[in-house]
Amino acid sequence: MKVSVIGATGYAGIELLGLLCRHKEAQVKHITSESHSGDKISDLYPHIRGICDLTLEDMQKLRQIGEDSDFIFIALPHGHAMKVGVALNDLPVRIIDLGADYRFNDTAVYEEWYKLPHVHKNAARSYGLAEIYREDIKKAKIIGNAGCFTTAAILALAPLAKHRLIESDSIIVDAKSGVSGAGRSPKLSNHFPELYDSFTAYGAVGHRHTPEIEQALTDLSGEETIITFTPHLVPMSRGIHADCYAKLKEGVTAETVTAAFNKMYCNEHFIRLIGAGGYVATKNVRGSNFCDIAWHIDKRTRRVTVLSVIDNLVKGAAGQAIQNFNIACGFDETEGLDFAPMYP
Repeated sequence: MKVSVIGATGYAGIELLGLLCRHKEAQVKHITSESHSGDKISDLYPHIRGICDLTLEDMQKLRQIGEDSDFIFIALPHGHAMKVGVALNDLPVRIIDLGADYRFNDTAVYEEWYKLPHVHKNAARSYGLAEIYREDIKKAKIIGNAGCFTTAAILALAPLAKHRLIESDSIIVDAKSGVSGAGRSPKLSNHFPELYDSFTAYGAVGHRHTPEIEQALTDLSGEETIITFTPHLVPMSRGIHADCYAKLKEGVTAETVTAAFNKMYCNEHFIRLIGAGGYVATKNVRGSNFCDIAWHIDKRTRRVTVLSVIDNLVKGAAGQAIQNFNIACGFDETEGLDFAPMYP
């Protein structure tokens, strides 16, 4: 398949490019950057030298790129992908957006949380969380790749929501992310002296990943789901650790919870169940497309705590995009992704 990457110089974009270059069924045709057009990608990212030495192009050639590609991956901030989608709407090229523009069933939700008018409201799209929306992804023209925090949280809570084991208004998601999740652009909060040896919450009310998690859990349970979500920034380059809490419904036992996880994920290659009473660590999934999940039940409070870890740049972004690409094309879902995490 001929593929192109729009926005190849961000952290998610370069991660994606590296994965595509090892994919047996993908041929990278074009890569773009508005700020580095004319430069070789390997001059900006020396670690990819000899693996990909393509020259970055600008978006003025978008139409040509669309005509020359079977799939376009868009690794740009929100607000850009929908304009690309409109511009290429008449072409057969399919799109995977790593941003937020195509993640919501209702574009009014996008407009409320992202404070932008949506210009491609009627796009034929699917939410791109492979383990939950696989059948929709197979036929979608545009795939809205799930966000990083949302991937960790939704996968942690999906079995409980699907089997209606938890109270839908009791969910709390407390998640921690490495600093690469904030992107490559320099900011004071990401400056080494500010970040190192520190741990801080942000976006405690109104973080944009909140409605994305609510949408998926509502889809799964059929019950309107409202959550409390607080993200945190930790001084590491990559990784997400999500602690998800919910009240169990009356009569739900520890055995019922375990059975729900086993039933939903028993055939999922990229979901590794650590099990009841276990603990997960970001180091164990670093650089991989795996999601490790463990859970604990407090009989005293009738609460369940689910612990979930992913690499935010792989399963939370580029790896998920490749997994969706594989599903959409009918390839083996593990193609280009079947490698062990980096350790230590």
